[in-house]
Amino acid sequence: MKLKKRLILTFCLLGLFLMNTGFTVVGHRGDPSKYPEETIQSDTAAFADGAEYVELDLHLSKDNVLVVSHDRNLMRVTGSSLIVSQNDFATLSQLKQANGEPIMSLDQLFDHFQNQPNTKFLLETKKTKHNNPKNMERLLVACIERHHMQNRVMIHSFSAQSLKTMSELLPKVPRLFIVGSLKRINFKVLSYVSGVNLSVDMIKEDPSLVPQLHAMGKKVYVWAEMNESPELWNWLINNNVDGVVTNFPALGYRYKLAKSDSHEYNVQKNGIYLGRYASNVVENPYIPVKTGREVTFLKKLYVRKTVIVKGKSYDQIGNAAFLPASLVSLDLDPKLVSPYWSLSVISRNHKRVTTYAEPNLNSAKKEPLVADTKYAIWGFNGGTQDLWLFTSQGWIQAKKILFYGWFDQNSMAFWHYLHLPLSSRYTNIQLLPYNPIKHVHVKSWSKTQQQIQHLTSKFPSLMVG
Repeated sequence: MKLKKRLILTFCLLGLFLMNTGFTVVGHRGDPSKYPEETIQSDTAAFADGAEYVELDLHLSKDNVLVVSHDRNLMRVTGSSLIVSQNDFATLSQLKQANGEPIMSLDQLFDHFQNQPNTKFLLETKKTKHNNPKNMERLLVACIERHHMQNRVMIHSFSAQSLKTMSELLPKVPRLFIVGSLKRINFKVLSYVSGVNLSVDMIKEDPSLVPQLHAMGKKVYVWAEMNESPELWNWLINNNVDGVVTNFPALGYRYKLAKSDSHEYNVQKNGIYLGRYASNVVENPYIPVKTGREVTFLKKLYVRKTVIVKGKSYDQIGNAAFLPASLVSLDLDPKLVSPYWSLSVISRNHKRVTTYAEPNLNSAKKEPLVADTKYAIWGFNGGTQDLWLFTSQGWIQAKKILFYGWFDQNSMAFWHYLHLPLSSRYTNIQLLPYNPIKHVHVKSWSKTQQQIQHLTSKFPSLMVG
């Protein structure tokens, strides 16, 4: 079955497996790789770099003001060792970060971004082991409602009790449970959260966590120690997470754009690589990075899924291992095309032969074959009834060309051809070598006369008396 039929059948019959594979980019504390964390400058930069949400942390001051800060002790960000919970906000707001911005309250943050509807926030409630401060959630709900931010915030926390309280006070606002250990996840907690924010290590240890949580209707966000290596991103985007909390939102946005114009579907079938030349294995199909591995002609493979990115299909053949799907056949028996391996093709009766980017008529058209020119066959796909051939110009239908090269009918290849089933035996064969006629340039009468005059003036003896 050719690739076109694979796609049509899968889209029609396995529609439930088809999914858009974009993810939400969350700037961790804004854009801390550029500006001081959790400042207006850092948050603005994160949104400008493509973050849909900015993640911020909340502590409660002595006078019950929600303060935007990751640390309870402000020494690291301000140089002063004041503790948030032990000081009134009037005192805390006198402290300045490295860019000159003061420590701010959640009210001040919301005031600043009030008229920028595309700015959204993932807010973390910072709680003690004893769930203190007890009034934080009520103050948070009041602040959100006061600024009409219900549709522009999500809440996450390490505190299950805090999320349970938020589910009761503001049930329509999404809630994510932050976990670094599988032991913390249980059905009770999942009953009052919208999703989980997992450490990358948890997914690496058990990749089945993502589909399991999705099956329960829960979103999966991930966070890491944020070294943000290309290897980490390549691994992350192959795991269908719903969001990534990152210190590098610009990089996250780049990967999001690469992946958002893509779809995927399960395959779970044996295949075989039918490219005549080795093909590089890439870590992901969105922003391809070579793994250093190659797959060679007739290599047997197991295809887990196919991902379609901007009209081009890739087959996943292992963890962080993808190949162009056009050169992987799930149905074509190599024995039925082996007689054609060493042949070339030539346009049929000098007709225009259209080439395609992929082995199906719905893919982008490319430059046609040049008339009277031989092209080596670089790969195969499709089925024996509708075979596609890969050339330097692109993919072509076998029935549209002439196979070129069987001039020794005593050869082993021709013997194999004669023993193919009739249904697999193409008869559009060039039986004799092609010898293009050389065109003789005929000079004009005036040009000929000029040359005669030149010769007779140089050699008078040539003149006829």
